[in-house]
Amino acid sequence: MAKQPAYRRYKTPDRRNRTEHLGKSVGRLTKPLFGRRGMADGSIIHDWPAIAGTAIAMHSQPEKVTYPSRERTGGLLHLRVDNSAMATQLQHLEPQLLERINSHFGYRAVARLRFIHGPLPKPAVITRTAKTHTPSPERKRELAQTLDSVDDPDLRRALEKLGEALPGSESDTESGSGPDPEPEPEPNSKSNT
Repeated sequence: MAKQPAYRRYKTPDRRNRTEHLGKSVGRLTKPLFGRRGMADGSIIHDWPAIAGTAIAMHSQPEKVTYPSRERTGGLLHLRVDNSAMATQLQHLEPQLLERINSHFGYRAVARLRFIHGPLPKPAVITRTAKTHTPSPERKRELAQTLDSVDDPDLRRALEKLGEALPGSESDTESGSGPDPEPEPEPNSKSNT
């Protein structure tokens, strides 16, 4: 049997123009980096808002997990906290937080917490901004007619402000995704009444 050339001896991965999820590639790249910090696949960092809750995640972020030599249970989680008040609060909530962390992993991965005081590298939770819209002139006239009977000027101003903040029709909404308006009947059409 003839000897095959070197380039045919090794089987190449069967990828042939298939796309691959970015999560798979990123996971392969970050696993060694997280592994050096005791984070295995980094799921505790990615899922921290779900594990700890959004209020705690806004002020804290996991740094690393250290384990006793040659063990992968009973580790020490180093948690960066942005202020001392939150660190004190987390000390009181430590048993519940450890329970949440260990239930996320499915085993007793973390036994203790250590708090590191300092600024967070980036926001752990992205906050949403409120959508604003401006009411149409018809909506403003409608509000003024509705509020004509209100005598108290402070109450009237507050109700006007509330009425302007609430979307009333499709023309008021910013994206135009409000309910579809009903078609108006044509003036020349006869109705069956």
